[in-house]
Amino acid sequence: MSRILMTADAVGGVWTYSLELARALTGYGLATTIATMGPKPSEDRLRAAADIPGLEIVTSEFQLEWMDDPWADIAAAGDWLLDLEARVHPIIVHLNGFAHGALPWRAPVLVVGHSCVVSWHEAVGEPIDAARLDRYRHVVGAGLRSADWVVAPTGAMLGALQRHYGPLPRASVVGNGRDAARFPPAAKEPFVATAGRLWDRAKNVEALDAVAPALPWPVIVAGEGDAGAATQHLGQLSEREIASWLGRAAIFALPARYEPFGLLPLEAALAGCALVLGDIPSLREVWGDAADYVAPEDHDRLRAAIDALIASPARLAERALAARARAVERTPARMAQEYTTVYGCAAARTTPRECRCAS
Repeated sequence: MSRILMTADAVGGVWTYSLELARALTGYGLATTIATMGPKPSEDRLRAAADIPGLEIVTSEFQLEWMDDPWADIAAAGDWLLDLEARVHPIIVHLNGFAHGALPWRAPVLVVGHSCVVSWHEAVGEPIDAARLDRYRHVVGAGLRSADWVVAPTGAMLGALQRHYGPLPRASVVGNGRDAARFPPAAKEPFVATAGRLWDRAKNVEALDAVAPALPWPVIVAGEGDAGAATQHLGQLSEREIASWLGRAAIFALPARYEPFGLLPLEAALAGCALVLGDIPSLREVWGDAADYVAPEDHDRLRAAIDALIASPARLAERALAARARAVERTPARMAQEYTTVYGCAAARTTPRECRCAS
């Protein structure tokens, strides 16, 4: 089998995305070597990868580019990755990060922009040292400009990359996918679910904590960090535990300030939850009229949107069906098919006019 060299981390959704894509790419005769940086994958995460044919996982603990002062590690990781390329001989280098796009790769290079510190900062407003942000912007811009092709999971995210780092003449949108069989709906129970990195203001879980006392149903939270006193916190769950929990939840709420795609809403919709989401362009792009939206800072509207679903079982069922109907279109097979087209564009170093995947 031909092989892809893919970078990933085990901190957030990039790990999940990487495994889904690696599994689906086997249908196109492509095996994957995943090179991880940042904290090493847990045993649970590694077990989830064990059944993917031809998958090789190589781990390191180099700092990621969004961490504090990572630049010495970024340089060392670059040497490590070039050595991996020399051993693996991939047909494509698929980078789920930016900085290493500027390395002297032999194979064609695809950079995928799942999120970035500058657009996160723009949406969330957390203070960041200006010199740190300037260096990050310079390194990310160089990686993007050096890539043979750039992908983002939504047009909103691609637009943010172009706004912050300049024109990207060879770029396209490829949405993420999840296997519906992993998130079967179950008998629904009267609670509202949410999840994410609880310390990240982008997820805006604090808004649910603020409205939870006024809701007739409990709000149950999963994820890393400390939840507010008004919600019930399950802690960090395995994928199987998340699937079971979402299968029982009637409503999934994520009034996010920043979410370039949102794998958790996709998983919740597959599991049969009605969605209440932050009213931001990326989530509207993914979900259209299949979700209810609230401005992230409008707690009254958030409470009212959840109340309206609870008060009308018929509406709740209709919204859950609408979300699931849209979610089942986001398959790993579709994602893999679109990526193979993009790989062809990157390998041929075509212009956008010559490549039908350009956007």
